[in-house]
Amino acid sequence: MAKRMLIGASLKMYFSHAQTVAWTTAVAALLAQHPARDRVEMFVIPQYPSIPGCLEAAGGLTVGAQDVSEHDSGAFTGEVSAAVLAELGCRYVEVGHAERRRLYGDTDEVVAAKTAAAMRAGLVPILCVGEAEQVGDEAAALACSAQVDSALALVADVGELVIAYEPLWAIGAPAPAPAEHIRGVCDRLRAHADLRGLSARVIYGGSAGPGTIADIADSVDGIFLGRFAHDPEAVRSILDEAAAV
Repeated sequence: MAKRMLIGASLKMYFSHAQTVAWTTAVAALLAQHPARDRVEMFVIPQYPSIPGCLEAAGGLTVGAQDVSEHDSGAFTGEVSAAVLAELGCRYVEVGHAERRRLYGDTDEVVAAKTAAAMRAGLVPILCVGEAEQVGDEAAALACSAQVDSALALVADVGELVIAYEPLWAIGAPAPAPAEHIRGVCDRLRAHADLRGLSARVIYGGSAGPGTIADIADSVDGIFLGRFAHDPEAVRSILDEAAAV
């Protein structure tokens, strides 16, 4: 396991700008006083316009972006380059999330281009992988490992990477995937990363929230929180769990 557990939340498009900065301020204050503060790295991934405000409010949190352009610069209206995200102070960027694939047509080729663009700018991709249908952990891990390999196809010198295992059938579900399934998939993903010589951390997302860490801590390097983290008090309970494992 990584030296510090990686715990983060993507706020998607749920909050206003003011709510986003207020959430970041509250969680930063909570983290600063929590016994687990030296054992975890926490990050927040807001909407693009809220990134500067979150960076100002972040305290000990790191900040990321929900997407990135596959292009470094040029006439690409509405896109945001990895270089600009890095210039602002972002550390992480989500790549290949299931919603981007399903709603906006991010193919494997686009995901590979975005992963390469992020790494060229020194950002750490949070590469989202996951199987579409509920299958056994071995089959799921094979599918996810293929997604990792595809995403890295354009990167000659792979730097730091976070692999976020998010089974599509668990995203937005009332509860996360079964702990035994998560452990089986994430253990295999870590072994695949080691076999490739990657500097990679594996985290679990997909309806992750309070109670998730304790069941899977030995097999992951952290968790990627969704709507269950919208209440800062829920984040407190997750930090309590991180302090105990």
